Amino acid sequence: MAGYRLDPMADESAEVFDDLYLGVRAGGAMRKQRRGEPLTREEEEALGRWARLSRRRKALAIVAFAIGTFGLGFLAGGLVFGRSRRRPAV
Repeated sequence: MAGYRLDPMADESAEVFDDLYLGVRAGGAMRKQRRGEPLTREEEEALGRWARLSRRRKALAIVAFAIGTFGLGFLAGGLVFGRSRRRPAV
């Protein structure tokens, strides 16, 4: 009887979303820090966790964010500026 194994890709995709969310939180905390505003405990924790991430995971999160943003922009542009094509009358 074969043992049940989880797909390693499922765990990796969940990590990408976690890293993406962490990057967004850390980015907001960095912005506050640059303006000289006090950080909350959660923001300090997000900055610390982001700093400890490997370069590979940071790059993957940034690329995922860029692709997602481009995809949403492309979709919105297509919906707003797209034209329905009519067939020529025969």
